[in-house]
Amino acid sequence: MTKAYIEKILTACVYDVAEQTPLDPAPNLSKRLENHVFLKREDLQPVFSFKLRGAYNKIAKLNEEERARGVICASAGNHAQGVALAASRLGIKAVIVMPRTTPQIKVDAVKSFGGRVVLHGDSYDEASDHAKKLVMERGMTYIAPYDDPDVIAGQGTVGMEILHQFPRRLHAIFVPVGGGGLIAGIAAYVKYLRPDIKIIGVEPEDAASLYQALKQKRRVILDQVGLFADGVAVRQVGKEPYRLARTLVDEVILVNTDEICAAIKDIFDDTRSICEPAGALATAGLKKYVQREGIYGENLIAINSGANMNFSRLNHVAERADVGEHHEAVLAVTIPERPGSFRTFCESIGTRGITEFNYRYADPEQAHVFVGIQLSDGLAEKEALIADLQAKGYPVIDLTEDEMAKVHVRHMVGGHGHGRVMDEVVYRFEFPERPGALLKFLKHTGKRWNISMFHYRNHGAAYGRVLVGVQVPEQDRPRFDEFLAKLDYVYQEETNNPAYRLFLS
Repeated sequence: MTKAYIEKILTACVYDVAEQTPLDPAPNLSKRLENHVFLKREDLQPVFSFKLRGAYNKIAKLNEEERARGVICASAGNHAQGVALAASRLGIKAVIVMPRTTPQIKVDAVKSFGGRVVLHGDSYDEASDHAKKLVMERGMTYIAPYDDPDVIAGQGTVGMEILHQFPRRLHAIFVPVGGGGLIAGIAAYVKYLRPDIKIIGVEPEDAASLYQALKQKRRVILDQVGLFADGVAVRQVGKEPYRLARTLVDEVILVNTDEICAAIKDIFDDTRSICEPAGALATAGLKKYVQREGIYGENLIAINSGANMNFSRLNHVAERADVGEHHEAVLAVTIPERPGSFRTFCESIGTRGITEFNYRYADPEQAHVFVGIQLSDGLAEKEALIADLQAKGYPVIDLTEDEMAKVHVRHMVGGHGHGRVMDEVVYRFEFPERPGALLKFLKHTGKRWNISMFHYRNHGAAYGRVLVGVQVPEQDRPRFDEFLAKLDYVYQEETNNPAYRLFLS
């Protein structure tokens, strides 16, 4: 049967619309991992995803009667765009059923390619059920996103290109997995010609349909799937992809959200392009594999499968990337509530950069600080830092792996000041974003005034921005004004800002 797929892949109709994408070296990632990493750039396809290959191959093989009735599909976005563009090029009507949770960028793209969009359900499975219902009602041809031999063969041309582009020794190809069409096609081609090359699938921890199927030796239906990597949010791997994968795929690696975000950043650093979460899965898995196996000097390829990223998600990705790369520790630290305690705490951290500092006065005896700290030596440095802080008498809770803390609590630290917050003045400051700038600010504050509110987050800009509340009695305001003048930072008083009065005062 694998030989039959070789014939299907070699004769696949994809290049009328698809590109033979480059296999680009990733020099920064290669240097850091001490291996030779290459990225197969399927994010450069006309629809910014590999899905165009399988969709066009399937639709191009329809007979005239089937073409006249039109095609329909269900998709979270990338397959939808592939079907819409393929149908448009062939002059065929296309209806695309998409979950209501689909990013708007993908909905708009489908419409721009001439597809008629029907939004239904909150997941791919609900959209798929509705699409199949419409097939029965309208007689259109259903274009499966992955569970179809012609679609699998179209995706398999990615593997064909890789072997043409890289005829040298190759240790492994890392492939993102949703329904399994891409990994099935690549594995069918590569394992037939080069069985020495490992084919390794990569899935999110919260959407591990192939991982669970291989583990339990049968296809399973997941109770639910996470939607961060929406392009692979599939509850059950396809029947035909599973049949191929169980004998051709070497293993499946699971990665978490932070690791995906770190991989998006890695790809950006090497290519200046931004992959969607599903598109960066393979790179995240590659990194995890290298760390686990301890390999050096090997040739490794990751499939960059898509770049349909909502711009609004970039902030979340940036926040989580450093944690995923073990470059940031997120800690809750209790410090004494007295003037100068912030400075003393920062001195305890040493020369490490502070990425975030959130605090609001609540107790006259102690302060609970939410702090992000830059790391240069990963987990070992974090453990040493926590031990050092505890030795100096600071109670510490490690929140680095706490999902609720990272998604919600970091944005909720603070709130209204309590009745004991007297004589509070509020200022916004800007200062050059360089190591020690925050500590300089706190040293200038000295032990004269108590800091009652503090919010800072490093956003990667040239200037850091801080919102500070300080308890300054009226008679001490002239001295505080002198302090501001000597500080030599750009500042603006916000004590009368209505937002402060409503939510923080």
